[in-house]
Amino acid sequence: MRDHYEGSPAYATWLAGEPIDYAAAYGSWHALVRPVVARGVDFRRARVVSEPVSRYVRFEHHVTPHANVAAGERVRWLPRGRASKVRLPGNDFWLVDDVVLFSLFSGDGARVGTVVGDAEALSLTVESFEAVWALGIDHAEYHPD
Repeated sequence: MRDHYEGSPAYATWLAGEPIDYAAAYGSWHALVRPVVARGVDFRRARVVSEPVSRYVRFEHHVTPHANVAAGERVRWLPRGRASKVRLPGNDFWLVDDVVLFSLFSGDGARVGTVVGDAEALSLTVESFEAVWALGIDHAEYHPD
C-alpha cells in the first residue's frame, strides 16, 4: 500500500535505464511461488496505489509481468481514490492460510520488521483484501500512464 519501498537492486537498475536481469532479480521468488501455484494455490497480489503513480509504482508495474505474473501470481491494482470505502489496515500485509503477517516500514520506506496479527486482525485483512480485489483492475488492464 506504499508508493515507495527501499532496497530493490532492480529498481536502481531500472532508474539507471539499464536492462534488468529478471532471472537474477526474481529467480528465487519464482522458485518459491511456482511450486505453490502448481499445487493449485491461488496466489493473488493486490496493490493500492496513488495516482498519478510514483516512479517506484511505475517500476513495479513494469516488472510485474516478469516478477509476479511469470511466477504464477494474479495481480490487481486499485487506485487509492477508488479505495475510500474499503476498511484498510494501517500496514502492508500478507495472508498465508489462516495467518496475517504485517510488514512494518520506517518513514523512509526501509523495512523494519514483521508482526503476526491476531484473529481480529486476520478477519479485517481478509475482508480488506477481498474488497480491494473486487474493486481492483487486472494487471493486463491497468495502465498507470
